[in-house]
Amino acid sequence: MQSRRQQRQQTSESKYDMANNDSGNGHDPWKRGGDEPNDLDKIVQDWQKRFSSILGGGGGTGGGSAASSYALIIMLLIAWGLTGFYRVDEAERGVVQRFGAYTVTSDPGLRWHLPFPIETVDIVNIQEVNDYNFSTEMLTADEQYVFIDIVVQYRRTDPVMYSFEVADPDITLQDVTESALRGVVGTSSLELLIGERRNEIPQRTMDELQDTLSNYGEGTGLTVTSINLNVVDYPKSVQEAVDDTQKARNDRDRYRLEATTYANDIIPRARGAAQRVLQDAEAYRDRVIADADGEAARFEALLVEYQKAPRVTRDRLYIDAIENVYSRTNKVLIDSEGSGNLLYLPLDQLMRQAGAGTAAGSLRSGENELPPLDAASAGRAEESRERRTRE
Repeated sequence: MQSRRQQRQQTSESKYDMANNDSGNGHDPWKRGGDEPNDLDKIVQDWQKRFSSILGGGGGTGGGSAASSYALIIMLLIAWGLTGFYRVDEAERGVVQRFGAYTVTSDPGLRWHLPFPIETVDIVNIQEVNDYNFSTEMLTADEQYVFIDIVVQYRRTDPVMYSFEVADPDITLQDVTESALRGVVGTSSLELLIGERRNEIPQRTMDELQDTLSNYGEGTGLTVTSINLNVVDYPKSVQEAVDDTQKARNDRDRYRLEATTYANDIIPRARGAAQRVLQDAEAYRDRVIADADGEAARFEALLVEYQKAPRVTRDRLYIDAIENVYSRTNKVLIDSEGSGNLLYLPLDQLMRQAGAGTAAGSLRSGENELPPLDAASAGRAEESRERRTRE
């Protein structure tokens, strides 16, 4: 059989050489650059011989083809099995899935799983701290527009929940962050957010964010470690309007302060004036009551005297009344019937003294003395009397 195969091979080679020599010039038309032609059949035969030698060689042509096919399949199976090896680092965990269902969590080291598509593995780093930046514009509780920029840091603490509970945990974290931040900003005024409660924004946001993540089914496997607040301020697009609003608010506060200052000044003075008027009224009331009591007591005493001597009492009352009336008049009455002399009296001085009360006091006391005259006045009065006497 081998001799027949060699004879057929020699016959084919001779026919091949004859075909090459029929080119007309005795050269190989497929020969380029002086290289030898590539015989594809020869290459295939060489590979078949190698596989046959690996499997024990010998046998006919059909047996060699089957053995080479088995060898190729075995090598492919070995290569496919080697794809199941994977390495898990110290900070990582491997989540093995069989046809998409969770099987086991692999620890650090060199591991093996049934190759794809039977089993797959997701490598999750549970110690790495990831962060992302989140910025947005939103309304506060007093309907003010504010711009906030924060940085959220988180870890994937539970690889199983991270792989199975949420379809896209990282995108979900960003959505929940926006919701938590709106919950914090929407319940506080702009003045508090920019002022005294600025430092409370990260902690309040982180607490609300972590509570929301924990309530997503069994959890998302994410743990928020910290939130850093970079910017909380008015948006640039409304900065001018906000400045006007702030100016108006400052003017309002200034007017209120001025009004409070004015009230604090005028109200005590008004209260003091009112208290003084009340005290004056009380004093007037007490004086009027005391005067009335005194008049009543004097009238009662006069009544007793009147009952004892009615005529004398009437004359006394009449004289007192006339004295009281004449003490306030500018007229001077002189009895000139008993003497022919006409006295010159300084009426201006008498009026001034009467205005001072000296004349009224002297009349009440019963002393009918005229006020002293100076020398010039006395001389003029004496000359006038002498002239009138001669006439």
